[in-house]
Amino acid sequence: MKIRIKSNAVRYRLTRTDVSALVKNGHLEDSVNFGLQKLIYDLQVVDDTRLSATFNNNTITLFVPKKMISELEHTDRVGFDNTDGELYLLVEKDFTCLDNVAEDQSDNYPNPLAEKTR
Repeated sequence: MKIRIKSNAVRYRLTRTDVSALVKNGHLEDSVNFGLQKLIYDLQVVDDTRLSATFNNNTITLFVPKKMISELEHTDRVGFDNTDGELYLLVEKDFTCLDNVAEDQSDNYPNPLAEKTR
């Protein structure tokens, strides 16, 4: 799971294993250690119809409707977004990069643009 933050936008990118874990466990969490403090970013599957988020105790929690996670797992749907107050939220599949990068991308979704760039 990756998180990107820019201004009032929070974007979660999920690998195939992340989506499977959410379907199975209903929860996914990771963190960044800043020495004396830690930023935790969390996804929780909920019975709701829209994305929403909170920030409490150094934890960003994105609440994702169960139906959306199921769609990510079983369809070609790329992602879902919503505005929660002033906050723009996006959860999406993490595709392999089209250029060469050093990070392991073996668990990423195949990039749909890969065939077009060959």
